[in-house]
Amino acid sequence: MRWLATVFTIQVLASLVEAAIMNITDTRGVLRDNLKRYAKAHYLPESHSFDPRDGWEPVNISNLNYKYIASSHKDHSFHKALRRSSQNNTSAGVRTSRYREKHAKTSNTTTTTTTGFLGTVVSSLASIFAGCMGKGPSEGVTITWYTGHDLENPSCWSNGGWAPTDKSFVGAVTLDGWTTKPQCFKFIELCNGKTCIFIRVVDTCAGCAKGSRHVDLTKAAFSELASPDEGVLTVQMRQATDPDNWDIDLWGPQTAKS
Repeated sequence: MRWLATVFTIQVLASLVEAAIMNITDTRGVLRDNLKRYAKAHYLPESHSFDPRDGWEPVNISNLNYKYIASSHKDHSFHKALRRSSQNNTSAGVRTSRYREKHAKTSNTTTTTTTGFLGTVVSSLASIFAGCMGKGPSEGVTITWYTGHDLENPSCWSNGGWAPTDKSFVGAVTLDGWTTKPQCFKFIELCNGKTCIFIRVVDTCAGCAKGSRHVDLTKAAFSELASPDEGVLTVQMRQATDPDNWDIDLWGPQTAKS
């Protein structure tokens, strides 16, 4: 009879190990899905108010084409984009409305398809996988997007080794004169209307006007707020907390300061 008890015990232990392995696999899948949400815009309720006491401030955004220079910082043609934006303000407004309508439909479809078991799991683990949250006073800023050589050698790292891609969610801020600018490796939240993203500051912009509140974004990040064909826009910005889980492709290597 003892050998029967032994066999039964082994079977029970094998079942427990199998269940544990399946649970770990499911948890990793949830973690991957959770990190993917930072590569898409999130949406605020229609009743949301951009109160400066909650950390919001207005900022301009644009899709400037930057010229690469042999410097540790980036030089951008900001005033040229401002002039073009003022000439095409009316048509830009129409394109923005169509873009928001398109993204609103996409958001509703995504919400529907993610219901069911996975949605239940994510909801139950929300407290464990808490992520970025906006905080503090807000202000207005200018945002633009950059690509190509401008992505190389982000100035927040002294020794290089990592550079963002067009798909990363990072940005550069004005080099001089913006006394309250977000510091290196900090996260910020940017909102165009009720459409918002989180990005990490990894670079500075020497070509941005001195004292201007200017945030340069990667193409993927900018595209979540507006079409790359848009001109200069004013958006709301505020500081944000760091994510609990990390994606090096989105934000670069973690540091003691991040």
